This record gives sequence, structure tokens and C-alpha cells, in this order.
Amino acid sequence: MSGQSRPRPRRDDRGSVTAEVAVVLPVVVVALLVVLTVAAVGVAHLSVLDGARAGARAAALGLTEADAVAAARRVAGATASVDLVVTDGWASVAVRRGVGDGRGPLGALGVSATAVAAVE
Repeated sequence: MSGQSRPRPRRDDRGSVTAEVAVVLPVVVVALLVVLTVAAVGVAHLSVLDGARAGARAAALGLTEADAVAAARRVAGATASVDLVVTDGWASVAVRRGVGDGRGPLGALGVSATAVAAVE
């Protein structure tokens, strides 16, 4: 018996892939949601920033307050809140709105931007 080896116990690997996927899949889903949320906030911030710039430019060109606010909303989105102040030869436009359409979990996230332009 000294020349014979003992039989090795057989490992049963069935189900190990399922267990690994069950552990990794939630992490991948959460990471994907985080990436998509950051992208949505970035896009909303860019549209709000462009809206503030458009409104400040319209006010600087001498358009009426209503036209400048409409220009800001046209770029930033219909749900945007626009504040326009013209003093001492400067037009300042602050624009705020929620991410996405303002509903759901992303609607609670808000983005804002301000732009200033010299009145011509």
C-alpha cells in the first residue's frame, strides 16, 4: 500500500458561478446607476449654464426682461426658475431646475448656474 495514493475527495463546483454573479451583480448595477446619475446631473448643469448665458446675453443686448427670461427658459428647459437682475450696467441671470423632468428620485437633485454680462 505504500505505492498507492489515496483517492482525492471530489470537489463539486456546481453553483459557484451563480453565487459569484449574485454577489457581483448588485455592485455592477449600483455602479451603473451612479454613473448614469452623474451623467444626468452633468447634462442638466450644462443646460442650466447655457440658459443663464443666453438670458444674460439677451438682457445685455437690450431685450425686455420677459424676452431675456424666455431665452433662458428656452435653453435651460421649461421647468427652470429664472431670476434676472439688471443693475449698474450689468445683467445677472440665475437659473435653477431639477435634474431630468423634475419628477422621480432625480427630481430632488437640483442644479443652478449664474451668468453675468455687461449691458451694451
